[in-house]
Amino acid sequence: MVVNKHRPLSPLGFAPADLVKPAIQSVASGELALLNATTARAAEIMFKAAALAGVTMVLASGYRSYASQQILYGGYVAAWGQASADTASARPGYSEHQTGWSFDIADGSGLASFTPGFKDQPAAIWAAANAYRFGFVVRYPWLQHTVTGFYYEPWHLRFIGTEAAGAMHLRGIETLEEYVGLPAAPGYV
Repeated sequence: MVVNKHRPLSPLGFAPADLVKPAIQSVASGELALLNATTARAAEIMFKAAALAGVTMVLASGYRSYASQQILYGGYVAAWGQASADTASARPGYSEHQTGWSFDIADGSGLASFTPGFKDQPAAIWAAANAYRFGFVVRYPWLQHTVTGFYYEPWHLRFIGTEAAGAMHLRGIETLEEYVGLPAAPGYV
């Protein structure tokens, strides 16, 4: 399932049937602490591996319902206007968080959370180098906003499975769009 600015969820109010709370360190609560069952299992293994490597990784934001995404996106629009909001947050029905396949990480320190500077934090460095081994990719890589539609988010991980993530890593493919042969989706259609 690829969700981007050209590929909304169907129906727009889609909600996964298998949401669970993974056994990982989390600063999220309520629905934000949930992932779909497959993603949750892979996240548990990855977070454990990060901890064994001496890296603290925490779940900062997981599943977001259509209603939650409406509130979040609406806040961005109110603060920055729609054009700027569209580069920072997905519209409701277009968010990977709504699938349960994606989540945001932090390192528990609060340093640089949800900013491009997070790339220099141990959790982001470790994830960039190792997440593929557990089936995850950094979904919105550096300087790929003309393809993904979103600026760099070193904290946003997407589960695609170990085979696909490994293939992307080995072939040097940075975006899911390129991997599956989809056109760039820089703006909403």
